[in-house]
Amino acid sequence: MTHVLPLILGALAAGLHGLGALAALDAIFHARTSQGAIAWSLSLFIFPYLALPLYLIFGGRKFYGYVEARRRGNQQIEHLTRAAQDAHGGGIRAVFTRAEEHFAALEKLARLPFSEGNAARLLVDGENTFQAIFEAVEEARDYILAQFYIVWDDSLGRAFRERLIRAARRGVRVYFLYDSIGSYNLPRSYLEPMHAAGILTAGFTGRSKGRGRPFQINFRNHRKIVVVDGRKAFVGGHNVGDEYLSRNPKLSPWRDTHVEVAGPAVLGVQLAFLEDWFWMTHQAPSLNWTPEPRQRPGRRILVLPSGPADDLDTCGLMFTQVIHSAKRRLWLVSPYFVPDEKVIGALQLAVLRGVDVRILLPEKTDQILVHLAAFTYLEETLPFGIRVFKYKEGFLHQKVFLKDDDLAGVGTANLDNRSFRLNFEITMLFADGDFARRVESMLEADFARSRELDMGEIDGKPGWFQVGTKLARLCSPVL
Repeated sequence: MTHVLPLILGALAAGLHGLGALAALDAIFHARTSQGAIAWSLSLFIFPYLALPLYLIFGGRKFYGYVEARRRGNQQIEHLTRAAQDAHGGGIRAVFTRAEEHFAALEKLARLPFSEGNAARLLVDGENTFQAIFEAVEEARDYILAQFYIVWDDSLGRAFRERLIRAARRGVRVYFLYDSIGSYNLPRSYLEPMHAAGILTAGFTGRSKGRGRPFQINFRNHRKIVVVDGRKAFVGGHNVGDEYLSRNPKLSPWRDTHVEVAGPAVLGVQLAFLEDWFWMTHQAPSLNWTPEPRQRPGRRILVLPSGPADDLDTCGLMFTQVIHSAKRRLWLVSPYFVPDEKVIGALQLAVLRGVDVRILLPEKTDQILVHLAAFTYLEETLPFGIRVFKYKEGFLHQKVFLKDDDLAGVGTANLDNRSFRLNFEITMLFADGDFARRVESMLEADFARSRELDMGEIDGKPGWFQVGTKLARLCSPVL
């Protein structure tokens, strides 16, 4: 037996190195970036014992299972996509001047045009957001679509559930979708009363059902959506948990932003929900696809979903296009700042054009690895004139941007590689001067509660901290 054991171990080692070599070839052909291809292939060749399981979990570029499910379901949902597109072309498509032609690239990324005839209001922080959502749920008459990355079984989670149950009992169809990774701690006891009331639920999973990696947990659905009767929608940074109402002492007060939209743009939001729901259930519920303009001309709004099933890196390209089109001002707000080279280069070019570029980040953090990695990007922002601020009063979680005086964005996407390439996200774009002014006022108040960083933030740190930040940046492709 003692003579056989080395042979067995040698065969296992050879097998692992062989699998590592095959995985390295896969990484060379399919990694998201050349840097990623080099990092994965070297790791898989040299350290397959550690790198191979990590690659199986984190190495995927595209969510092939989702893509194939969408193709298989084309006959069931393609006509709904066309209905949403036709609705936007039937007298509610926004018209732009020649000076606004840069919006066309965003429409092509979204695969839907800007619509007009919409109403919208900013919802600042949790109390305002959930009060508006709860009121809309109480008014529902036909159906409710609810989708969140995180749902906790706490006081806010139970209050939300009870309102959905009340709606279901008065005959409203309720569809409830949560991410299985983000809501990992959601117990079955939370869902059972919903099932008893007739609510349909599904836990979104990133594991591919066709091509791809069976162990893949890297793709997550980060969207936060509520749609009521196809007439009103809510999108933004809030999940369902007590911390979003500033009830977590370590991260309070919680600073976040949502938006409420009514009008034709709601159809784009529910189309994003429908594709996610179809992926998990292979069912396409009957929904209202008739556009109902609320104001004339109203706000011009574009719904831009993005995710790893897209042919392009939609989210990263959206930010890149917005940055390149800025002429006077670009304010970006995100809890996490781990961008790619395209975005960093675009920000540097914007400053060289004379644009007032500001990035607002939280002083407190809920993810130490992301916090450390973000420090390395200060060396690529501060010396070039990009102004970086840290929000001092609690934890800042909003995902908002403001470009010049003509475009504002509110959604779920962070300024990091995970949002750019790995997560399913949704961003509401407002080509509307009045709405941009409201966002400006909101962000000016946030900047007043912040401090501006300088190079002392980097130079004053001890050596061990500098090493830690560099090591954290190595993980930036999956942060």
